[in-house]
Amino acid sequence: MTDEKIKTQKNKSPWSWIPTLYFAEGLPYAIVISVSVIMYKRLGLSNADITLYTGWLYLPWVIKPLWSPFVDIFKTKRFWIYSMQLLIGAGMAGVAFTIPMPDFFQFTLAFFWLIAFSSATHDISADGFYMLALSESQQSFFVGIRSTFYRVAMIAGQGLLVIFAGYLESTLALGPAELKVIANPNKFFEQTIKVDSIGAKQLSGNLRLIANPSYLEISTRPQTKESADFYSNFAHNFNIMNGFIKEPSVISTTTTRTDLVGNIGIVKFYLSKQPDKDDEYIVNLDYIEGNHGIKIIEGKTLKFTANNWNKPAFAVFQLDSTIAKKTEASFKAQVDKVPLAWVFTFSVIGILFVLFFIYHKVILPKPVSDKHVGVNRQSSVMKEFFRAFVRFFEKKKIILVILFLLFYRLGEAQLLPMAKLFLLDSRNAGGLGLSLTEIGWVYGTIGIISLMIGGLLGGFAISRKGLRFWMWPMLLAINIPHALYVYLAYAQPSNIWIIGSCVAGEQFGYGFGFTAYMMYMMYLADGEYKTSHYAIATGFMALGMMLPGMLSGFIQEAIGYKFFFVWLLITIIPSIFIIKFLPLEYQFGKKKLTE
Repeated sequence: MTDEKIKTQKNKSPWSWIPTLYFAEGLPYAIVISVSVIMYKRLGLSNADITLYTGWLYLPWVIKPLWSPFVDIFKTKRFWIYSMQLLIGAGMAGVAFTIPMPDFFQFTLAFFWLIAFSSATHDISADGFYMLALSESQQSFFVGIRSTFYRVAMIAGQGLLVIFAGYLESTLALGPAELKVIANPNKFFEQTIKVDSIGAKQLSGNLRLIANPSYLEISTRPQTKESADFYSNFAHNFNIMNGFIKEPSVISTTTTRTDLVGNIGIVKFYLSKQPDKDDEYIVNLDYIEGNHGIKIIEGKTLKFTANNWNKPAFAVFQLDSTIAKKTEASFKAQVDKVPLAWVFTFSVIGILFVLFFIYHKVILPKPVSDKHVGVNRQSSVMKEFFRAFVRFFEKKKIILVILFLLFYRLGEAQLLPMAKLFLLDSRNAGGLGLSLTEIGWVYGTIGIISLMIGGLLGGFAISRKGLRFWMWPMLLAINIPHALYVYLAYAQPSNIWIIGSCVAGEQFGYGFGFTAYMMYMMYLADGEYKTSHYAIATGFMALGMMLPGMLSGFIQEAIGYKFFFVWLLITIIPSIFIIKFLPLEYQFGKKKLTE
């Protein structure tokens, strides 16, 4: 390399690209793992579906060691970085364009997969480029800087981005209304239709949908077809008369007017205040979860305008005639305009990654050592790759070590997706009913800052006493704070400061306890194949998050939020036995961090 080229290379300050590079590395991870969960919840999916399908999105980070050699074999790390940023931007745009589609879940999930694989590949190339473009002293100096901007990206993704989406939802759409319908054998039939002569009064705050009642009990005692028809036809004709529906529906039936059918109940919907003159809001009433025998027979789609906003729009629910025991189902009335907030949000992120692509293509240095291995050496590289895998599984007590990697965060792996769903869910469903803006501040901002502080204190603690000294306290720190969610589930406080303090406490404990996990992976990776073995360890780390996270929604729906958070406290038990026999040098951590 000539003196002129060396001078040009040195003039490219690491400050010009490290902050943006690691911000671009952290942001898609936060969006795929965290923001996708919140978005799907706001679009009406059940907790079980959300955790199952978004849990699979961890897979690219689990298996990224399998294709990491190809990043070396084909092209430079610099090429992979800006190419993946462009692909991530295209994936974000794909999510934005497919949200309004009828099969949005399948399409958006496919684009999240594209983003996840691109992001995992970006991680490999960015970390490799960092070691190639900087001297050893520069690597030591900037390691804290890159970590900080990665965490800033997490705050931006889980906090500011969610706040932004919440602001757009309140601006572009109506706040949704959730309601629960209960079939109760002890409830006697009562007249359910009442039309007030005076329209609903305007309420303060953002424009939102009001359900009255939001907790509807229906007797399981059957009634005649004639009686059921009277109420459903009245509601149907009233909805037509006031412009909530356009055309009468034709219902075919084989029952006679004296046959017994399942009982019915009626809910009235209003807007909280008069919308603008030309605005139309198409409200869709959808089943969320619970007994499928509770069905909507009228009012599934209603249109609100400035002329009928304060008149009751009727929705009629009917029980299946076979229902005899107490059961329930949850429904959500949501406006078609709600997805627009998420369309706009992901469009902005897509544009941001196109800008990252342009900036890094220009600004990233071109270190002479950043060369692809080439096809002619592919076989030798692959041979070394498989040798690195074999050496990893030859380590002392490797089965016990893998169990540690899988079980140390067993509780946190289940809490991570469910915490946000718990904060979002209505109080009737056992949640806290927070808005997107409140969740953005509580979980995505205060929580992440507490996580960072806990991590910094954890690193300092290990540097003083070593990893073995702190392993037990850190195991407790990452698990015992789950009791704060037990309190939130049972007490259901409405004070945002109490909720924020509990979330911050749990995240602080997680940050402090997770330090031991990261340090043990460094201990495990020490040796001839340090980079490969660390990548394999992070793969097991991601697997330990993916599998429990996928099942967490099913567990919560089976036992409820209260017992779910108690269950998280029990999941510490496997780690207690594993850590007792885990191989670990006594002074590790103290010596490494001092160096």
